[in-house]
Amino acid sequence: MNQNVQPHSSAWVSFTYASFIGSFFMVAVGIFFLPLDLWVKSYMAMGILMLVQSCVTMTKTIRDMHESSKLVNRIEDAKTERILMEAGNIRAA
Repeated sequence: MNQNVQPHSSAWVSFTYASFIGSFFMVAVGIFFLPLDLWVKSYMAMGILMLVQSCVTMTKTIRDMHESSKLVNRIEDAKTERILMEAGNIRAA
């Protein structure tokens, strides 16, 4: 479909997974060792998990909106090109 898109390298994909796992582990350990009651720790953990889920959802939505606008632009360009081709054929006749 779109030949301009290059896939991510395996090193980059591995780095992103390692970064996510590392940051998740560090936040979990930090919350575990906080000198707070269990219910406060649980509330903080729930908030952090919802923040991560919201970031993933927002990122996917932004990417989907961008890709759909690219498709709409390609369709508009094809329509314009077809109109110009038809206008060129009318002039030639």
